[in-house]
Amino acid sequence: MPGKFSRRRFAKLAGLSAVAMSATPAKSQKRGAKPKSAPRAAARFPNGFVWGTATSAYQIEGAVLEDGRGSSIWDTFAHQPGKIEDGSNADQANDHFHRYKEDVGLLRELGVKAYRFSVAWPRVFPDGDGAPNPKGLDFYDRLLDELLANGISPYATLYHWDLPQSLQDRFGGWQSGETSRAFANYAGYVAGRLGDRVKTIFTLNECARFVDFGYGAGIDAPGLKLPQAVVNQVRHNAALGHGLAVQAIRAKGRADIKLGPAENIAACVPAIDTPENVRAAEIATREMNAGFLNVILEGKYTDAFLAYAGKDAPKHTADELRIISSPIDFVGLNIYAPQFYVVAAEHAPGFDVLPFPASFPHMNSEWLRIGPETAYWVPRLAAKVWNLDTIYISENGTSAVDQLAPDGKIYDLDRIMYLRNYLAQLQRATAEGVPVRGYFLWSLMDNFEWIYGLEKRFGLYHVDFKTQRRTPKLSASFYRNVVARNGAGA
Repeated sequence: MPGKFSRRRFAKLAGLSAVAMSATPAKSQKRGAKPKSAPRAAARFPNGFVWGTATSAYQIEGAVLEDGRGSSIWDTFAHQPGKIEDGSNADQANDHFHRYKEDVGLLRELGVKAYRFSVAWPRVFPDGDGAPNPKGLDFYDRLLDELLANGISPYATLYHWDLPQSLQDRFGGWQSGETSRAFANYAGYVAGRLGDRVKTIFTLNECARFVDFGYGAGIDAPGLKLPQAVVNQVRHNAALGHGLAVQAIRAKGRADIKLGPAENIAACVPAIDTPENVRAAEIATREMNAGFLNVILEGKYTDAFLAYAGKDAPKHTADELRIISSPIDFVGLNIYAPQFYVVAAEHAPGFDVLPFPASFPHMNSEWLRIGPETAYWVPRLAAKVWNLDTIYISENGTSAVDQLAPDGKIYDLDRIMYLRNYLAQLQRATAEGVPVRGYFLWSLMDNFEWIYGLEKRFGLYHVDFKTQRRTPKLSASFYRNVVARNGAGA
């Protein structure tokens, strides 16, 4: 803005201009003029669309030493100096273990009919394998009963990164197939115990994150920086654990349980909506997710993936691929930001990835770039590439600064802006027949946000971690309205 014509002065003049305009008498409608048409009815999501929120055990439960719970790799990692940005840990977190009834009340206030939570593996099997802990599922029994009493359907996740520390110590965690088999045993046991009330189960959450960040980059627990060949094998073992868990649940759980993974899919978006670029985005979606989602859904590693990996490709057998591709009922997609904008290319593999300019907008978390069209393209492309008939948006949301106003309230307009635009693009997808059946907003409330500790806030409810007081943000009212109107006017 040139010279002394400051933003403040501009805003003041703009405000005066608006006042002047509002004070101008409206011209009467001319005789015979065509009246303005009534506003078009706001678009809604399909009938029966599932609206919910999501959390995970380690991020909210606390009570890490109660009722025989074993230690997890995140318990160990969070207590290492310098690993968590604000120096916090999740020993108490939201104290959800003791306050679950209050938190189910928050769900009831929102009007949602579904809740995605995770079961803590070390609560059920403190060592990851061996004998189960008799009290391990008691908490989840209480939680399920409270949810159902309030008309809320439980959607359970079996693995949201809290690997029992004993498995890491003895086998190197997901470096070994022993952990894959232990996970299947745990999954079958949980399904046998909770399957009378839980009808939808997510196996693994965000394999791409816990493998690459935990075993490759050393950023997440267990904090390892392993060679690429080992990282690829870890990913294969995680996919094998998923497949074995599907088989175990089918064998030990009820026949009506629906199963699938929840993955932070490598989100590929055509930079410009042309047939050539859309086709390029389809190719990119398959290849950029070749190490996990594609092998689950196609039962093979793509030729391009194997060629790129070369000597670092995971060792596997045909039988393992058959297990990994055991039939599933849905795919959960965690969608936050566009990861790749692509354009068509004449050279193999048929697409180019474009660099992000420094000025690309983002939310409070720098990695969370704002790309509402991601909520349209990602499920559309996934449905096309893998011929899916049921997709859940298993996570979507944003962090924000969330400062308390003088009146004690939180006016998180930035979060509302983000959600409004993403939901509009998601509705565009469902209107075109993309089979998205439900949406789980991350997150119900502020929680322990992994390496960021307690500072990054994603919740609809603000949490004072000293007093454990839950306070609704303005976005809670926004989402309540979205749910009540089935997305109309989001």
